[in-house]
Amino acid sequence: MSATSQQLIRTGLVGDGIQGSRSPALHEEEAAALGLQLTYVRFDLADPATPQRSLEEVLDYAQGAGFAGVNVTYPYKQQVIALLDELSPQAERLGAVNTVIFKDGRRTGHNTDWFGFRENFRRGLPEAPRERVAQLGAGGAGLAVGYALLEEGVGQLVVFDLDRARAQAFVETLGRLFGPERVAIGSDLAGALGAANGVVNCTPIGMTRHPGSPAPAELLTPRLWVADIVYVPFETELLRSARAAGCRTLDGGGMVVFQAAEAFRLFTGVTPDAERMRARFLDSIRDDLGTSATGDAA
Repeated sequence: MSATSQQLIRTGLVGDGIQGSRSPALHEEEAAALGLQLTYVRFDLADPATPQRSLEEVLDYAQGAGFAGVNVTYPYKQQVIALLDELSPQAERLGAVNTVIFKDGRRTGHNTDWFGFRENFRRGLPEAPRERVAQLGAGGAGLAVGYALLEEGVGQLVVFDLDRARAQAFVETLGRLFGPERVAIGSDLAGALGAANGVVNCTPIGMTRHPGSPAPAELLTPRLWVADIVYVPFETELLRSARAAGCRTLDGGGMVVFQAAEAFRLFTGVTPDAERMRARFLDSIRDDLGTSATGDAA
């Protein structure tokens, strides 16, 4: 496909509570800049007005309607696998999918989340110490983040999740890939944060529909760096508390931009300008806040 093609490319996002997602603007504005016609629609399964009432119905509809693919977000990144024909090598390793491509009557699952977090981490916290990191949340996005952290040289990753079986699956998956000594299930959050260089929130806590913070403010000290993959709202309660405590922080904006850039490439066959996408994303944040947003890390 060339950048001047006039063929309509239909894409979208399926998840729960996604009305605040910035993905439609990210994809549609970059497509327009490249001379492509692309639509990106939300399938919000928490919204009674959505005609499709299940993940399976969304996939059936999108594939039948000629969509190039859809992104998949919370809470369907693992559930979707049973509805696919095949997985990319990365998605198969992680056991989580955030991008589904429809081609030749088949559904292929990909994972671009790990790439998005890695790029955000590299740019936003390039010199961050990483001997020991605490991660909150072991779901689909959490697996991708854990993979990226270990790829980036984290010595030991300690994961916390209320679902013990999910945490165990996280440890087994990443332990097979990186060695069992580098990943463990945590039981004492205060002790883990006291010994860690950094903490990453991969839970939905902090989202507009799930307000609050996954870590008590009194556990955040200036020697910690703190990252959050939530980006709506842009400044979560966790990041606000971390900044007040003097921590270096990394918001979720960069992750969503860089994962979107890779998903865009999969949807269209065209490599987007990720820096242009990032600049437009930050402009939209500034417009919403009515103040200055300085980038991925503060």
